[in-house]
Amino acid sequence: MDSKRHWEGVYGSKAPDALSWYRPHLERSLSFVESAGLDRADAIIDIGGGSSTLVDDLLDRGYRDVTVLDISSAAIERTQERLGARAQDVTWLVGDITTLALPPARYAFWHDRAVFHFLTSPEDRRRYVIAAKKALRVNGRILVATFGPEGPEQCSGLDVARYDPDALHGEFGRSFEKIGSSIERHLTPWGTEQEFVYCFCRMEA
Repeated sequence: MDSKRHWEGVYGSKAPDALSWYRPHLERSLSFVESAGLDRADAIIDIGGGSSTLVDDLLDRGYRDVTVLDISSAAIERTQERLGARAQDVTWLVGDITTLALPPARYAFWHDRAVFHFLTSPEDRRRYVIAAKKALRVNGRILVATFGPEGPEQCSGLDVARYDPDALHGEFGRSFEKIGSSIERHLTPWGTEQEFVYCFCRMEA
């Protein structure tokens, strides 16, 4: 089964709060966004935004140029339904980040909570990093969160890669200056803990 069919099946068969990575609000991510000192008109993209509530909270905080990308159209449609009329204030993209062409030098902030760790192929990871380099502005910020060394080895029936902050930064290379990192003990909807690692970088010229 290809990735799109897999994730359409996941989002088509489960409610958002029945997925292991679900949180009512992505507090850790929001704290990194706020620390970046963005103008409310700066462009933000949420990679694998799915049915995440990050877009809701960004709109609530006054950010006016938000893009949500997900490989699953079912996930996007659920989020649009939840937002109602506010969905028209968001740019929606359905596609695979390793193959989709994004506008060059467009985004001031790139957010990814739990897509990168599904890229177990070195070639897919290389394509992801190239996509980020092309789409981010110089001095743009990128926040990527993955399972940490103590996190699960599989998620949603797929193998995942696990990272500590330095190893995660190492995937992106010298074009990205690490300016922060964090470890989170995420509590799943059914009460088990998962270790997430956040790596926060600035893209250099």
